[in-house]
Amino acid sequence: MKPLLSLLFKKGKKKQTLEQSAISIQQGDTELQNALIEQYKPFVAKTVSSVCKRYIDEKDDEFSIGLIAFNEAIEKYSAEKGNSLLAFAELIIKRKVIDYIRKEARNAPTVQMDLQESENGEYSQSMIEAELSANEYRRLIEQEHRREEIEHFKERLKVYGLTFQELLEHSPKHADARQNAIKVAHTLVEHDELRTILFQKKQLPVKQLEKLVEVSRKTIERNRKYIIAMAIIMTGDYVYLKDYLKGVLNS
Repeated sequence: MKPLLSLLFKKGKKKQTLEQSAISIQQGDTELQNALIEQYKPFVAKTVSSVCKRYIDEKDDEFSIGLIAFNEAIEKYSAEKGNSLLAFAELIIKRKVIDYIRKEARNAPTVQMDLQESENGEYSQSMIEAELSANEYRRLIEQEHRREEIEHFKERLKVYGLTFQELLEHSPKHADARQNAIKVAHTLVEHDELRTILFQKKQLPVKQLEKLVEVSRKTIERNRKYIIAMAIIMTGDYVYLKDYLKGVLNS
């Protein structure tokens, strides 16, 4: 069996970055895919452990969920997901594990409630407490999920010289202005050439956008930071942040 590194890096050639390896895998290099997954098992275990708040080994169901998520991240990765495959993979792994924990928590109190139901159909105080406890646990899980999304989003913003606080301060103040900026961002991500300029050159193609949207160049430039941020959300794996977009568009 070839050493893992010999599979990841071809002899005599410049080392592939992890991101380049992902592209090779997407093009059909299954040998490299298996090697990469094997090499990054410790990373998967560490990431899963940070969610579960306990030691995780390869026998745990959560580890299997994390490994599947890591493979999914490799297969879905692109420059639009950010400069770091590991940062993207961490987001996907944590999301999948949190979803699994949420599902398990949702099923657990149901069994307990069935066992504790009295003959006249009334529920005991302990049952009610168990249900409230499960609801609180789900709330905390969702809160953690939302926090992870925002942290990943902050890292993406840094690539464009932006901060989350700066985005909050420079967001359009009026609802119609926010909606227009989001529509500009949507037009941007729908056009391959413009999307490439943004995600590879890290520039907002204002001149080209001006010809495609119904707002002025001045308006696009004024809302540049917000438009870039919205484009990042639209092309990323953000559940809660995309819900925010839906809320703005439907308001």
